[in-house]
Amino acid sequence: MSIEADADALVARLPVGGRTIVSGCSAESLLFADALDRAGEALGAMTFTGIFVPALNRRTYLANLSCKTETFFLTPELKAARDAVTFLPLCYADIRQRLRYAPPDAALMMLSPPDEDGICSFGSTVDFLAELWPSIPVRLAHINPLMPRTRGEARIPLTSITAMVESPQPLLGMPDSGSDAVSDAIAGYIAPLVPDGATLQTGLGKVPGAVFRALTGRRNLRVHSGLIGDAVVDLEEAGALAPGAAVMAGVAIGSERLYQAITGPAYRFAPVALTHDGLAIRAIRDFIAINSATEVDLFGQVYAEVGPKGFMSGPGGASDFARGAKLADGLRIVALAATAAKGTISRIVAPNAGAGPVSLGRMDVDIVVTEFGLADLRGGTHSERAAALIAIAAPDHRADLTAQWRSFIEKL
Repeated sequence: MSIEADADALVARLPVGGRTIVSGCSAESLLFADALDRAGEALGAMTFTGIFVPALNRRTYLANLSCKTETFFLTPELKAARDAVTFLPLCYADIRQRLRYAPPDAALMMLSPPDEDGICSFGSTVDFLAELWPSIPVRLAHINPLMPRTRGEARIPLTSITAMVESPQPLLGMPDSGSDAVSDAIAGYIAPLVPDGATLQTGLGKVPGAVFRALTGRRNLRVHSGLIGDAVVDLEEAGALAPGAAVMAGVAIGSERLYQAITGPAYRFAPVALTHDGLAIRAIRDFIAINSATEVDLFGQVYAEVGPKGFMSGPGGASDFARGAKLADGLRIVALAATAAKGTISRIVAPNAGAGPVSLGRMDVDIVVTEFGLADLRGGTHSERAAALIAIAAPDHRADLTAQWRSFIEKL
C-alpha cells in the first residue's frame, strides 16, 4: 500500500481506458472528482460507474470527450451529457449481478481512517463496494477523517488498498426537508398499519420522514432498508427502536445529525447482498415496505421512473423489497400525493396511462395511500381495485377517472 501526497498521484494509477467504480451517495469524493477533471486526456476512454443521487451527486466524471459514465439514476447533470452517459434502468439485485459478473478494473473509494487493527470502514455508504472490492484489482482510497466509522462487516484492511491519500471532506448531505399537510395526511393513514415490533423499509423524502415521526410512540421498531435519512434519528431519540442494532442499512444520506448518530450501537451497515436480499427479508417478522411513486393506474400498476422532464431513475430497490416483503408475508405500501401541478393533474391515472415503464406490477402492491385515504388492493376484482383507487384520488378527478375506467372496460 502506497501513501500519496495528493489525489492526482492516485488518479494517475488508474488503468487507462479501463472501467472504474466510484463511491457515490454521501461518500462521493470531490477530491477524486477534481483530480479526474485535471487528468483529462490522460485517462483515455475510461468508463465510470456508481450510484449517483439526483440533487446530491452533481459530478459527471466526463473528464475528456472519450470518457463515458454508466448510471442507474439520471441526475440532471448526467442527463444533460446525453450520448456520453449510458442509463441502465436496473433494480438493485440486477445492478449487483452486473457488477459481480463484470467487475470494474479499479475503484475510487472514500473510507474512514483505520482502527487500531488497521481496518477501514466504508462508513455512510456501503452498498456495492463493500462486497465487490476483493475482485477489483486497483483500489484507491480517499481516507477521510470526517467519515464516521460504522458497525457491520463492511470493512477493508488498509493493507488491501493499492494507494491512499488522506484529506478531510464533509460528507455530502441532504437534510430532512420536514413535512407538509399532504405528507402528514399520508403518514396518518400509514401509521395505524404499523404495529409495535414491526420492521420498516422506506427511503428519503417528506412522506418517509412524516411516517417515521408519526411512529415515535411505537416501541421495538426495527429498520431494514437500503437507505436511511434523518428521520430514523427521530425514532431513536423517541425510544421507538428495539434494543441493540435495530437499524440495518446500506447508505445514509442526511445531515450531520444523522452522520453522528450512525456511529452508535443502534446502527449496522451492510452491502446490497444483504439489505436487498429476498431470502434475508423473508426471515423478518412484520416487515413493511413503504415506497413512493409518481403515478398509480387503476389496475394498481406503479410508475416511478419518469417525471415531467423525462426519465429520472431506474426501478431502484423498490422491486427487491416488494419481493422480499411478499416472501416474508409482510405488507407492501405505495405512497404518493394524489395530484401534481397544484391539483390540476391526477397522479391516480387511467389503466396503462402512467408515464414510462411499470416499476411495480399490480401483484407487487398491497395498499396504495394518498392524502385522501388508503386503497387496500388485496383480493379484489379489477373493478373493486379500480373503485378503491378512485376513492383515494383527489375529489375533482374522481368523475373523470370513473368515466375512463368504464370506457376501458366497455372496449374489452
